[in-house]
Amino acid sequence: MAAPALADERVAAGPGGRARRGPGRRRDHLVGALLVAPALVYFLVFLLYPALSALYYSFTDWNLRSDANWVGLANYADLLFDDVKYPHFWTSVRVTLQYTLIAVPLTLVAALAQALLLNAIRRGANLFRLLLFLPVVTAEAAVGAIWRWLYDPQYGLINTLLGLVGIPGQNWLNTPELVIPALAFIAAWQCGISMIIYLAGLKGIPGTIQEAAVIDGAGPWQRFWRVTFPMLRPTTFYLLVTGVIAALQVFGLVYVIFSGNGRSVTGGPEQSGLTYVLHLYLFAFRYDAMGAACAMSFILLVFIVIVTALQFRFVRQEAS
Repeated sequence: MAAPALADERVAAGPGGRARRGPGRRRDHLVGALLVAPALVYFLVFLLYPALSALYYSFTDWNLRSDANWVGLANYADLLFDDVKYPHFWTSVRVTLQYTLIAVPLTLVAALAQALLLNAIRRGANLFRLLLFLPVVTAEAAVGAIWRWLYDPQYGLINTLLGLVGIPGQNWLNTPELVIPALAFIAAWQCGISMIIYLAGLKGIPGTIQEAAVIDGAGPWQRFWRVTFPMLRPTTFYLLVTGVIAALQVFGLVYVIFSGNGRSVTGGPEQSGLTYVLHLYLFAFRYDAMGAACAMSFILLVFIVIVTALQFRFVRQEAS
């Protein structure tokens, strides 16, 4: 009995022995192209074209209203070396690096602690997972309003709790030395995505390994450092890379925190909360320097690429 075959899917031999594809194969390719088309159009129109336009405008003097004037590398040189024209550029770089160095480790520790607790819960785990994930899906405007109240020096809940244990309250958002730790703590509070990824990593650790460690006499702390944490190394590396990239681009929360109650956005007292992307935003839409803002965006892109490459080069990725 001959194997059934559709006539429109046969491949006929053409001149020179080359195969010709039937109309069925061409129809499949057309359907595939139509399915890919929306994503391709989105990439070209909303990602590639704006990126190429920003690259062009980074070499111009442009204020969004008049024609762009070509200035070459002047924007990049002024940003990096002209402290008079751009006095707060390196301040924003320093603030962003400090925020990254505090927020990323704090977020990873908080996420791992929550994941370990959820992994140990037998009842109500879904409810606690939902509650811990809520800060991620809460609007940034609401998050900013809540934390401005929590950090309020007179009526804030944090100072109230500190007073109960005899610790004097602090003016968290108006003391330059406390602004970055306060922002980093909010980032750790919003660690729900990292927590879910860590929890998935914990579920993927074979139970036989934990049982073998118990048989060998390892205690809970030894099992964590010798078994659990090394097995989570690929997960930690992924969260470290993505966390650093996100921290270097922090904007929304800082903007909301320092623009409440009608205040102008300056990045907090003495520019102690002036992150790089907030500074970029101010140049683009407050100081009418879109060309310089575009140049800042590509300086950030290059820096992120370098930092990510260094992490892939020097941070261990494999589980042990």
